[in-house]
Amino acid sequence: MKNEDARIEESLDPHDWEALRDLSHRIVDDAIDYVRDVRDRPVWQPMPDKALQRFREPLPDGPKAIETVYQTLAEDMLPYPMGNIHPRFWMWYMGSGNFTGALGDFLAAILGSNLGGGNHAAALIDQQVVDWFRQIVGFPDGASGTLVSGGSMANIIGLTVARNAAAGSDVREAGIAALNGHLRYYCSDQVHSCHQTAMELLGLGNQALRRIPTGPDCRLDVVALRSAIAEDRAAGFKPACVIATAGTVNTGAIDDLLRIASLCRRENLWFHIDGCIGALLAIAPQNQHLVEGIELADSLALDPHKWLHAPFDVGCALVRDANSHRGTFALNPEYLETAERGIANAPWLFDYGVQTSRGFRALKVWMSLQEHGVGKFGRLIDQNVMQAAYLCDLVEGNPCLELWPGRAINIVCYRYNPGRLTSDALKQINTEIMLRMQEDGSAAVSDTTVHGEHFLRVAINNHRTVSDDLEFLVAETVRMGDAIVGQGGTG
Repeated sequence: MKNEDARIEESLDPHDWEALRDLSHRIVDDAIDYVRDVRDRPVWQPMPDKALQRFREPLPDGPKAIETVYQTLAEDMLPYPMGNIHPRFWMWYMGSGNFTGALGDFLAAILGSNLGGGNHAAALIDQQVVDWFRQIVGFPDGASGTLVSGGSMANIIGLTVARNAAAGSDVREAGIAALNGHLRYYCSDQVHSCHQTAMELLGLGNQALRRIPTGPDCRLDVVALRSAIAEDRAAGFKPACVIATAGTVNTGAIDDLLRIASLCRRENLWFHIDGCIGALLAIAPQNQHLVEGIELADSLALDPHKWLHAPFDVGCALVRDANSHRGTFALNPEYLETAERGIANAPWLFDYGVQTSRGFRALKVWMSLQEHGVGKFGRLIDQNVMQAAYLCDLVEGNPCLELWPGRAINIVCYRYNPGRLTSDALKQINTEIMLRMQEDGSAAVSDTTVHGEHFLRVAINNHRTVSDDLEFLVAETVRMGDAIVGQGGTG
């Protein structure tokens, strides 16, 4: 009997497929209602103790009915999201998702393919989506790319290729100790923090990233950049790469891509663009001129989970020189050789990045672009830029509000300022306004410091936002600010 018991084999498939079908239909119905009614719920709300304790329970030992598992999530997860699919979430620069993309993620999970490569449909869709991004930004035929987790990893991919191209030695074999001189990368003082992380991961260190001052408009000072390059060369450093930003995280400022591209060509430097915020302006009919020159980059990072509203996560790294790209990452172990026939008769997609196992991120992008067409996404980008301009007008028209003077794409920095208050008091009051909005679930904005001044920051990156939401934001800012001042503080 013991030997017979030992031969009993198990699976994760259900015993009752029809019961699973019924539950799946219920989950889809609930999901449709959840997205349809998102405006009727708070943007965000704190989690009650019951939910907090639920997600601190120890590892389960025995089984539970899947219906019970889903009920737990319906009660203790769904009501307490970050809030970024809500039309009044402007706190961080995030896309707001779309239901078709969610269906794509579901189908990708059902298919279960590993997108490391191989001869199968998912790998072809992955390559097709990367090629669509190549077309969007105007990179030439033959340029390469890879889908990754997001902008930070996409930037790391590009900057790694830049390091190896400038090394003057086989850095893959001998390491950074064999570099022909201390490399220097250049960026503006508004650059995203992921670039410092990249320098650390590449073994170059934060000191290799030279931050160039920006002007009042928060754009990189190209004259100062040119001087810094000359100064570093004279000091024995090896200038390697300029990182331009197409949409800074603080204000949305776009560096002068054409001038920087020209400088990089003259100085023989790698030209990388962090386009995670603004690169997709390239598909926006009214605003594509703002990223003129993006097609001249040697490498580029962009984020489909921002202005293409793909469900998290998906980013894309593009590299003009496919040989340099593949040469930076590719390995050929005997257990991953290609074949003349069969499943391995195709390129290995992991040759263009650091993940051997890769999820099927492309499908949610592919399905959404097929459903709506790239033109609609371009119009939605123009819509967000127009909404940001409208918010600027509302702020300028209110005597209790102050607008940061620079205007750039879809990020607006402003603050409550009725006058006669110190900078410290303004920061305290505006921080309290921000927190009260979040806690009462009415809206979510963030705050930042621009050239030493504290502001509230509104990143309008949401296809559900309408003008009424912005009018509400302005009215609530003034109402809360007046109430806090009337209380004599922030208590």
